[in-house]
Amino acid sequence: FIFSYGFLLLLLHLLRAVIALEKKNVVSKLGDNATLSCIYNKRDLQLKNLRVYWQIAGQVKCSVVHALISGRDNYSNQCIHFKNRTQLFWDRLESGDFSLLLLNVSQSDNHTYQCIVQEKKELTKVVHQVEVVLSLAASYSQPILSGPIRNSTGEEVTFSCRSGNGYPKPNVYWINRMNNSLLTASTLEFISHADGTYSVFSTLTVKATSNMQIECSIENEMLQENLSANYTEQKQSNGSSTENPGKKGRVAQAAGIICIVILIGLLAVLICWLWRRRSSHLVSY
Repeated sequence: FIFSYGFLLLLLHLLRAVIALEKKNVVSKLGDNATLSCIYNKRDLQLKNLRVYWQIAGQVKCSVVHALISGRDNYSNQCIHFKNRTQLFWDRLESGDFSLLLLNVSQSDNHTYQCIVQEKKELTKVVHQVEVVLSLAASYSQPILSGPIRNSTGEEVTFSCRSGNGYPKPNVYWINRMNNSLLTASTLEFISHADGTYSVFSTLTVKATSNMQIECSIENEMLQENLSANYTEQKQSNGSSTENPGKKGRVAQAAGIICIVILIGLLAVLICWLWRRRSSHLVSY
């Protein structure tokens, strides 16, 4: 029985170690607020006996993100990077929820965070530990797809697709919508910006057909977002513009009416001038 009890304690100890090594993953958009979860399920918590530390895992210098000591916030060792950017949920503390709200996240917040709960009785010991991996992402802008204005069947034509202000680097797909086949990009370029985001520029060179339907798709896997732009051209048989004949007729009709009005106005001016001249001759006579 003693052996079984000792084995059970060892098993529980190992299980606690496994749980402590588990990591939670949080994805947040740049500029948003991120909640890092840390919940210690224990009844009748005495906050005055607890110390809660949020810190950056594996970082020695300036590692403290937020500290709660004896039920009060303690900023004495807080890294300046997190000043005025961290909050605990005060209405949840007594239930063991020590989750941290991190405000206005940026690329420099991309870390693995540790929540360490210590209980002080006779001795101070760690009673709960969680690691949270914070990953940052940003949505890409609606892609802009440019293609040839006119082309001849069989000649090579080039399409270009651009999008920007996103993170991380996206997947770029060129698709022939006539048969939904993937096309191989001719060029693919990523441009990094000071805020950590990227712009992407890609080109596609293919032989023109009489009916082209090309799509450029920008995929952000982290945010599970997919934005696309489409190009469709139906080649005219005679290569000339097929403007609406009804529209042409209406334009010609309006021009004719304007000319008639101008002629009537000139005729009226001429009659008035002749009448005044005749009247002046009669008076002098």
